[in-house]
Amino acid sequence: MNLQAIRAIYAHEMVRFFRTLMQSFLSPVLSTSLYFVVFGAAIGSRIDQIENVSYGAFIVPGLIMLSVMTQSVSNASFGIYFPKFIGTVYELLSAPVSFLEIVIGYVGAAATKSLFIGIVILVTAHFFVDLDIQHPVAMLAFLVLTCLSFSLFGFIIGIWAGNFEQLQIIPLLIITPLVFLGGSFYSISMLPPIWQTITLFNPVVYLISGFRWSFFGTADVPIFASLLAISAFTALCLAIIWWIFRTGYKIRS
Repeated sequence: MNLQAIRAIYAHEMVRFFRTLMQSFLSPVLSTSLYFVVFGAAIGSRIDQIENVSYGAFIVPGLIMLSVMTQSVSNASFGIYFPKFIGTVYELLSAPVSFLEIVIGYVGAAATKSLFIGIVILVTAHFFVDLDIQHPVAMLAFLVLTCLSFSLFGFIIGIWAGNFEQLQIIPLLIITPLVFLGGSFYSISMLPPIWQTITLFNPVVYLISGFRWSFFGTADVPIFASLLAISAFTALCLAIIWWIFRTGYKIRS
């Protein structure tokens, strides 16, 4: 394992993040505050509690998942797409660095950025609602796994994308709607039976449900189903990345 190469890739990506630290810090704080004003105050005044949890506290896991998923995908996809765009990826591929070390460097940096943003949102939420995390270790594990899995997914998108429009289309048109429709701001038990069944085909439901369980001890789906879903998604992303480097798909031509 070439630790020097991993450190160099990781440091290069993190330097770009720290150049815009205030923007990276203020953006999630402001967006979280707006969500609490709109959803927590306006809608929360009409919805007292959901599953014995105040509505303001109930939406916190969904807000964190929304930001973490989109940021993980965006950071990882741009991180690998930009070297492709300017041609420096060929220098990386010709260096004595394995595909595993490249993935660890880029995905590790993207996951670190998303984890930072998730923690910032969690801290911000404490200023609006009272939070008592019942399973802090499980909460941190779900957060780290989500950051890693969606950073892997973003890495795949960055290799697949042929232009900046394609780089943004999946986060905007697929991931964000799935998160909004995945129970981030409501419990799927509030839906009619037919829509509850349809919603279970949304993979994001299992991630949000498991993450919410770590906060409040309640979930829309069994916790083992959530663990199975995120494990399967991570394994699928790893398999696709292995195939990409094995075949050279969109990185050697």
